[in-house]
Amino acid sequence: MIEIELDGKKIDVQEGCMIMHAAEKAGTYIPHFCYHKKLSIAANCRMCLVDVEKAPKPMPACATPVTQGMIVRTKSDKAIKAQQSVMEFLLINHPLDCPICDQGGECQLQDLAVGYGGSTSRYEEEKRVVNPKDVGPLVSMQEMSRCIQCTRCVRFGQEVAGIMELGMSHRGEHAQIETFVGQSVDSELSGNMIDICPVGALTSKPFRYSARTWELSRRKSVSPHDATGANLVVQVKNNKVMRVVPLENEDVNECWIADRDRFSYEALDSADRLTKPMLKQGGEWKEVDWQTALEYVANGLQGVKAQHGPQAIGTLGSPHSTAEELYLAAALTRGLGSQNIDTRLRAADFQHDGKARWLGTSVASLTTLQRVLVIGSNVRKDQPLLAQRLRQAVRNGGKVNALNAQAYDWAMPVANTLVADAANWVQALADIAAAVGAITGAAAPVAGNANSAEAQAIAKSLTGGERKAILLGNAAAHHAKASSLLSLANWIGAQTSATVGYLGEAANTVGAQVVGALPKAGGQNAGQMLAGGLKAVVLLNTEPAFDAANGAAAAQAIGQAEMVVTLSPFKANMDISDVLLPISPFTETAGTFINTEGRAQSFHGVVKPLGEARPAWKVLRVLGSMLHVPGFEFETIEEVRAQAIPADVQALLSNACTASVDVSPVAGQPASAAIYQLDSLVRRAPSLQLTADAKQPAVAAQSQGGL
Repeated sequence: MIEIELDGKKIDVQEGCMIMHAAEKAGTYIPHFCYHKKLSIAANCRMCLVDVEKAPKPMPACATPVTQGMIVRTKSDKAIKAQQSVMEFLLINHPLDCPICDQGGECQLQDLAVGYGGSTSRYEEEKRVVNPKDVGPLVSMQEMSRCIQCTRCVRFGQEVAGIMELGMSHRGEHAQIETFVGQSVDSELSGNMIDICPVGALTSKPFRYSARTWELSRRKSVSPHDATGANLVVQVKNNKVMRVVPLENEDVNECWIADRDRFSYEALDSADRLTKPMLKQGGEWKEVDWQTALEYVANGLQGVKAQHGPQAIGTLGSPHSTAEELYLAAALTRGLGSQNIDTRLRAADFQHDGKARWLGTSVASLTTLQRVLVIGSNVRKDQPLLAQRLRQAVRNGGKVNALNAQAYDWAMPVANTLVADAANWVQALADIAAAVGAITGAAAPVAGNANSAEAQAIAKSLTGGERKAILLGNAAAHHAKASSLLSLANWIGAQTSATVGYLGEAANTVGAQVVGALPKAGGQNAGQMLAGGLKAVVLLNTEPAFDAANGAAAAQAIGQAEMVVTLSPFKANMDISDVLLPISPFTETAGTFINTEGRAQSFHGVVKPLGEARPAWKVLRVLGSMLHVPGFEFETIEEVRAQAIPADVQALLSNACTASVDVSPVAGQPASAAIYQLDSLVRRAPSLQLTADAKQPAVAAQSQGGL
């Protein structure tokens, strides 16, 4: 630590840090545009010029390292005049169209121009005009004349998203930010460029011209999509969700969110929304009142139980549902005498020891990993924010290795990739285990080819470094021999001192296990239920045609039941259902998601339910009361939460596996959902469905991206 003087105050700061960092520590604000705490230093806007004693001219605070005894003045006449001069230059070519700018009211340039800009301009020449550009359905570049060339968007692409989609072309007054030869912006994190743009050059295309920032109320929430559990700020006007932006949480999502977290809100007001209960009568759907619909469901379930027994009833829930909803769905099913409750619709191996499978480490720790082995995952598309963490680990010198059916472009250098058909993944992992055993001297649990060049390279990588992790992706979790993969991963982890865990598929994959939304002794798992044979099926926020491993066959099998009840925010499963109950999406209900690291995050509804839709936990509570299931006297969501989620969630997390390893090949590929087909919300978000990822979900690049 060294001591400097900042605006007359003595402060201790880390040696080598910049004046900007020292000012942040001291609580002193220095105006800036190009500086961002998560990006590298560019020092090209010059707005942060400060007065450093003995320096011949004002110095940029973001790029000037502190030295012992340095005296810095951020508010002296010299510093203020320098900042005012920079502001005058920045406004020379700016169109000054604040009244019609979509960024008006939350624009950094607008805010600082009030304090540092002049009342009139001395510039009389013609302002430059930059042609608008169409870069896709999410980010608008219609007003690039407003750009001040801070290059935040360029650096974000290079350093965070891992793919340089934007760059600066030409020089001087002709310089402009654009894509390469008219290409679109296709990153799964592209919406973050909108947030970090300090002016109105990059704006949200779906939100554009729909509301002013001061008209919006801001409410906290949690993403219902992948297992990261990204924290959100949902912005609302007139009881309608208008925009979703990130809520900063360094331990979870930092200050970023994936595009599906940001733009899936479009589905909330789609024409497909279910706003009233519906019954199928004589092959035609008719709207009915809640009492009629609930009585139909209750009588139907009681009739099936009386005629066929309780084991003829089953419930299939979505891991995107809240922990409270899944707990009540499980309690209702068991209250009827059935153990047929599951959320693992895409799985093929259902061996389970009652513990919740999880990441095996914290989300934040992924950034500091030195060695990683990813098994069965296109991590960039499956979990974009976790991939971003791994990307930072690689930038810090870490090595990422992969075992996959093909070489994906993860927008980061991958040290070693073992490409094997999914049918042979267990053998491929056994080869890596054998190679690790050859290095450590331990006997591998099963026979493997320790002489495989790819296996040896991965084994050598894993035995180096200190902080290590073996991460199983969605395809590994859904594999027909998922237990064998986990057993081998655990052995390799023990030999290399690596943590072992699952990246996690959905927002509540861990939560569903924690609250017991799994079949107990004698109960059918999701695979068995989806094969047919049940007489009554309750579908909670799920669509078998899209969410199951073999969607078409699963939907047909479920449709053979005497009664199918769908609880959904949308008009879903209409071809196989007998009754539709409108439930609230995450924005219209309270609940809890438990992310892949076992972090329970509760949230409240941000708008009132649309039409006659009701929170699913209330619908299930009423059904439980009508069916005389004991323990359904809940009045508030907090009462349900206290019953559903144990105080110590971490005690229920374990990736231990006692299954024996079977290396014989298996038929079929593990089920996997494309990035914008993961759940009912993203499937119905128009802008997301226009993206390149939605149009080409199965395309995999054969080359590895760079940083």
